This record gives sequence, structure tokens and C-alpha cells, in this order.
Amino acid sequence: MPYLQPYLSPLGPMTMASDGRCLTGLWFDGQKYFPDLTAGAYECRDLPLFGDVRLWLADYFRGCRPCSTPPLQLAGSPFRQQVWKLLQEIPYGQTVTYRDIARQLARLQNSDRAVAAQAVGGAVGHNPVSIIVPCHRVVGRDGSLTGYAGGLDRKAALLRLEGVELHQNANKP
Repeated sequence: MPYLQPYLSPLGPMTMASDGRCLTGLWFDGQKYFPDLTAGAYECRDLPLFGDVRLWLADYFRGCRPCSTPPLQLAGSPFRQQVWKLLQEIPYGQTVTYRDIARQLARLQNSDRAVAAQAVGGAVGHNPVSIIVPCHRVVGRDGSLTGYAGGLDRKAALLRLEGVELHQNANKP
């Protein structure tokens, strides 16, 4: 049975989800692609895992680099799984572009065929575990802030928290 627990972040309310062993979701309430939590059988229970996630998030929002990532179970297509794995490799305080990820995927697949940056954008946008899987660190080719399901204002705030200098041409909420 899936479990849910609310979390009040400095950037607004969030919902954590777990299968009982791993974190399966972390969303800003009402964000784009927020799951319909009324459709299934969920139980609100404060699992030890949720305590670990709250500690991770507290460290993060204090401007510290959390040391250990809670166990994750991300459900998605093989393509999305690859993209989400690459997101987890983006260092704290750094950004990459959708094009960078597309090129990295092509190299991993030993393919001369390009992976569309738009396909990468779709996978990034459907990331089920916000912040911990750092989709906010992906920016447009020119450094602009694009495509964050939690809203561009939150994306900018998360990047500033990590010390990322936003470019003049970046969208500033």
C-alpha cells in the first residue's frame, strides 16, 4: 500500500510518497503532473523513511549539501529512468542543459542518432521526486530557466539556494 505524508517546505507545501521501503514521490502540492492522489488507496502514515526525507530536506533548505540520499524507487519508462539517473549525477550548485543530457544519452547508447532535447524535457518534467532528483538543475541552452513543473519561481529559488548565479538572460520571476 502506498503511503503519503505532507511536508511544509520554505517554498510551499509538498507531499511525500513511499511504497513502505523507498521514496516514490516528492511533489510541490498542485505542481504540473501532480498525481491524482484521490484515485488510489493511500494511507497517511509517518514512516521512518519520511523522517529521513524531512532531515534531508531540512539540510538542503538550510543551504547544506545533504550527504546521503534516501532510498528511491522511481517508476517510469526505461528512457525516463535513464534521464532521472543522469539528473542524480548533476553536482550540487551546477547546471546542465537539456541538450547536454540528450548528448550524454546518445553517448551512453553508443548511438550516432541524436536524442531530442524535447524528449529529455518531457522526462525531466515528469520526475516524480522533486529536489532530491535535481531536475531544477536543468536549464535552457542559453542558461534560461525553462520547464520546471513546480514553477519557475521555485526553480530560481532552488538554484539561488545552491549558489548558482543566474544569467542575465535567464528568466527571473
